Amino acid sequence: MAADNRKTGMRILLGVVVLLLGGSMLLYLVPQTPGTGEASSTDTLAKVGDLTVSSAEVRQQFAEIQQRNQIPKQLESLYARQILNQLMFQKEIEYEAKRLGISVSNQERAERIRQFLPTAYNGDTFVGLDRYTAEVQARFQMTVRAFEEAIRQGLLQDKFRRLVTDGISAGPQELQDEFRYRNEKVKLDYALIKPEDFEAKITPSDAEIKSAYEKNKTKYQVPEKRVARFALIDVNQLRQSTQISDDELKLQYQQDIQQYQVPNRVHVQHILLMTVGKTDAEVEEIRQKAEDVLKQAKKGSKFDDLAKKYSEDPGTKDKGGDLGWITQGQTVAEFEKTAFHLDKGKISDLVKTQYGFHIIKVLDKETAHTKPFEEVKDSIKTPLLLSKVDKQASDLAEQLSSTIRRSNKVSLDDLAKQFHLTVAETRPVSPTDAVLEFGNSQDAKEAIFRLHPGELSLPIRTDRGYIVLSVKEIRSTHQGTLEEVRDKVVAELKKQKATELASAKAADLAKRVKAGEKFDATAKALGLEPKTSDLFARNGSISGAASGKQLSAAFQMNAGEVGVPLNLGANWLVYRVAERQDPNPADFEKQKKELTEQVLQTKRNTAFEAFRVALEARLKQEGKLQIMSDRLKAFGDLGLT
Repeated sequence: MAADNRKTGMRILLGVVVLLLGGSMLLYLVPQTPGTGEASSTDTLAKVGDLTVSSAEVRQQFAEIQQRNQIPKQLESLYARQILNQLMFQKEIEYEAKRLGISVSNQERAERIRQFLPTAYNGDTFVGLDRYTAEVQARFQMTVRAFEEAIRQGLLQDKFRRLVTDGISAGPQELQDEFRYRNEKVKLDYALIKPEDFEAKITPSDAEIKSAYEKNKTKYQVPEKRVARFALIDVNQLRQSTQISDDELKLQYQQDIQQYQVPNRVHVQHILLMTVGKTDAEVEEIRQKAEDVLKQAKKGSKFDDLAKKYSEDPGTKDKGGDLGWITQGQTVAEFEKTAFHLDKGKISDLVKTQYGFHIIKVLDKETAHTKPFEEVKDSIKTPLLLSKVDKQASDLAEQLSSTIRRSNKVSLDDLAKQFHLTVAETRPVSPTDAVLEFGNSQDAKEAIFRLHPGELSLPIRTDRGYIVLSVKEIRSTHQGTLEEVRDKVVAELKKQKATELASAKAADLAKRVKAGEKFDATAKALGLEPKTSDLFARNGSISGAASGKQLSAAFQMNAGEVGVPLNLGANWLVYRVAERQDPNPADFEKQKKELTEQVLQTKRNTAFEAFRVALEARLKQEGKLQIMSDRLKAFGDLGLT
């Protein structure tokens, strides 16, 4: 059961999102901004009763995540789908809450705000609307209205979660299953067989290449390719010839003087043991653990190592607890007071905040001052130079534009001569090729395939500077000859042969070891690299090879048995169980609390996900949920059509 509960695909996506969005203790809560206003009929992606989810809301939240963390291109559709699903679920919860008469009181919302933004209160006194607004904007980059609405939505969802999950318990057998899942371990002799390792050693014959080409000739189409000539305003040359005087630097320094004013600040490390959501008894246990860590720190243990081992702040743990420079008003009051009163190099006693117990070390301190010109001179020069060169290039591009617009008969060479520009040409490029000459500018590529021969483009900005393009040659789409596509044919043939060879070697190794041959010697004889793993459980892995889940069959085998070759995409893994380690029954009681928490959490997550799916299905059946499938295409494949 414990293994089955780990199959939920949603967990994988959420894991990716959490890893990418992990923050430090300065920004524990970054709620999603709720949509505001009515969506237009053409903007609506989904409707729940009279509530709507608009494309603008999805794009807004996507942009907010993108600002905090660069989203890999291959994950964009997953993020968009997750955002849309979450917004739909918010509306479904709102609809269901109204139907059942469930609401969030102002008192409940105020208490949650105080939990996440304690600086909004000075003791029991509210700090005032102006400061509260500034705190919300500084900490969460949100308006007060949006922040408080996000708090209300979170509380409403918490109420439903409790309704769904409060009756869930962990049975004895479930705890035993989880205990076995975590503690039953195997050690494997294995060989990872990668086709790519064989490709360089494979040399197809001319006859094989010709045969492969003839069999697949129709797929070897050579797309249209174009050669373009271009005149370049080279920003690198401009940078080398442009000078920045001291007077210009001093003027810029005076204009930007505020940014060189350094407030009182302190550079700190910290170790955090969190107490949020813990009982009084658990808080006391955590305090005792924190005291032990503090003793180690005071006795000279390396603070970085202690933070990496014990700290529960996800944003700083891997950096040895380093929070960087903090200024007054940036952290909670208790933390700030201690940090700013400690001397450089000193370690605090335990500091209790609403997050938990902190141990703080001051690495450096600075009193408020304005950095002198000589100190920042070099840092001013580069951006000022870039700005000056950018203006020169932009002005020259405007002159080029005016000249081209005045006469459509001017040639590229005449233009380059008039403005003292260099002329060069691209290699033949297809619509899918990178145009490396321009830093792979998409605008330049589009212009190449839009222009007619002899026509000039207006200046286009690229990484190298501004360019004016002219098409020199067009090579039409055609059936590729063997000479033209030979490299592609050879690459595909080598990949095919390498894949077949890897499969054959995997089968041969498994067969021979099952017949009694030694694993290491046989693997080496086949040109493979034998390895032996460490002991690992089902929730572990062989680094760089396979996960415990993929190797689940190994946990059912006895020492000395050989597994069926495991196909891992293009690769193969052949393994033999070198050692088994059964769980130690004496460890069960030690782990029982953690096992119980894990089983309960897994069951609660599964139950709440089942509730979400059932609610969505019921609302669809009742006609209360409508998804505008045709409008989802703008976001790519969201998996909701």
